[in-house]
Amino acid sequence: MYLGRRKQQKWLICRVWRHVLFKGDTVIDATCGNGYDTVAMLKMVADESGCGCVYGMDIQSEALENTTSLLEETVSQKEKELVKLFHICHSRMDEVVPENAAVRLVAFNLGYLPGGEKGIITISKTTLLALEAAKKMLISGGLISLVVYIGHPGGRDELETVEAFASELSVNDWICCKFQMLNRPLAPVLVFLFKR
Repeated sequence: MYLGRRKQQKWLICRVWRHVLFKGDTVIDATCGNGYDTVAMLKMVADESGCGCVYGMDIQSEALENTTSLLEETVSQKEKELVKLFHICHSRMDEVVPENAAVRLVAFNLGYLPGGEKGIITISKTTLLALEAAKKMLISGGLISLVVYIGHPGGRDELETVEAFASELSVNDWICCKFQMLNRPLAPVLVFLFKR
């Protein structure tokens, strides 16, 4: 079966998420973008009893508006109530996610908002702070999932920051892997950090 490049990547990411997530889980979309990951996560964690929670954040109001619009179009009112959106940098996620929250997934799309202003990008400094916060929040059996876009200025630097962070994680507590297309040097790189 052939899917477009982005659909193949999305298919793989969602497949990994499904192996980690359970109905009723708490998850974080650290970079909402256009809302597709927010909706995908919501569908995986929302259950009939109204449990499950998605915390979404982005520094761009346009991204939050896009996410809100997608939620309006694709999910029920009951499901929408399980999503909490915040207009903040991903480095400040610990300010909005309750300290006692059992977070099972933190997802990042690093780069710029598709269809948005390409001069507004995630940067290594705040991404590193966000990864440190995510590491502290994640429960055993959880996952930090990253899609790192490297085809723009600063993208490769950010990938190096992510790789350095991952390489410092204890092998006893973490399984860290990277998926990269060998014949497309500017393709986004997938990074999965599983907490044992």
